[in-house]
Amino acid sequence: PISKEIVDSLFAQFGESDITRLSIREVGKLVAQIEQESGEEFIHMEMGVPGLEPSRIGVKAEHEALDMGLARIYPNIEGIPFAKTEISRFAKLFMDIDVSPACCIPTVGGMQGSFAALLAMGRSNPEKPYTLFIDPGFPVNKSQLNLCGLPFKSFDILNFRGEKLRTKLESYLQEGNICTITYSSPNNPSWISLSEKELQIIAELADRYDAVVVEDLAYFGMDFRHNYGHPGVAPYQPTVARYTENYILLLSASKIFSYAGQRIGMMIISEKLRTKHYPALKKYFSSDVLGHFIPYGVLYATTAGTSHSAQYALAAMLKAANDGEINFTESLHPYGEKARAMKEIFLKHGFYIVYNDEDGDLADGFYFTVAYPDMTSAELMKAFLYYGISAISLAITGSENPNGLRACVSFVRPEQIPELDKRLKAFVAELKK
Repeated sequence: PISKEIVDSLFAQFGESDITRLSIREVGKLVAQIEQESGEEFIHMEMGVPGLEPSRIGVKAEHEALDMGLARIYPNIEGIPFAKTEISRFAKLFMDIDVSPACCIPTVGGMQGSFAALLAMGRSNPEKPYTLFIDPGFPVNKSQLNLCGLPFKSFDILNFRGEKLRTKLESYLQEGNICTITYSSPNNPSWISLSEKELQIIAELADRYDAVVVEDLAYFGMDFRHNYGHPGVAPYQPTVARYTENYILLLSASKIFSYAGQRIGMMIISEKLRTKHYPALKKYFSSDVLGHFIPYGVLYATTAGTSHSAQYALAAMLKAANDGEINFTESLHPYGEKARAMKEIFLKHGFYIVYNDEDGDLADGFYFTVAYPDMTSAELMKAFLYYGISAISLAITGSENPNGLRACVSFVRPEQIPELDKRLKAFVAELKK
């Protein structure tokens, strides 16, 4: 094990007694300091960063865009036509939904998309200012609302799968102050995927209570139990957009094309919402039309558009997928293979998976959640550091389970998996002394 004195003294410098309160980036910083001080390489499971090479199609297209001199030209706030057209095609070919290019807006990563969507809806009606999070989820989305001074509510889906979700959701919506329902599927951090039945329930209640669903599809097509990589052929990526018009979808090139560094994502707004008037928006902008407010009221005021060259990369990658030249999901299978191997090791040593899917075992993919009997997440997270293993607590994701950690597989190299086995064996042996 790594020296307890090194770990404890470096953690103390963060001025926080509860290790579960550290953000993902703070955990990364702490682990880097421990590595430097101890000389021991960690098995990194804390950061959700792509561990694969970026799409060469995107790199080539972006290079060509820069060679054309586009770096000197401001991009259109609503996105370049090439990107908007390919996003529209992608929506039809891989989700089986019909949206016009006008409804498709490139954003500076999925993060800007969520910021714009949550801010716009939070300002849309002063009597309905609350966003409802179906947790666990990405903690920074709540930070975005805190920055905007907007309130939110949340609940943990762990014990409310299937039909139980209806009763739980409606208990919040009946209060009459919810503007937005938001979640991710496949889910960060738990990797659960909402079923078609659950998506129908969310859509039905969103329509009944006039709420907008902001669906985060950052891990699009990455439930490897199904092959979502063939354009225009079922099965299609599950989405609430097939059951309601009250939706805003958020997608990203970060994971599906391993293009995280260029911060390029996309927002798809339903035609109904794009043209809908929200009089309360006039307090913040000259137009109360949502489809005008988001690009010209929010995106313009934050980044004045999305990187010109990155939009060309996005469009080229989407076009290759749309034309059937690549199966973008196949290149992501190493994540599933590593998850399967890592979960087997954890289970072998007496750990258990916190979140499973409604219909049984969890898919193998980018994340999974893990806990050890009779240990809180704080105890497990801290103890792992002594054995050169890093993960984040589920506490910061809105999970109500006090015992779990999120494990991300992307940074774990295949040759480190036997080392993970060795370290977990030593960890359990020490516990049983």
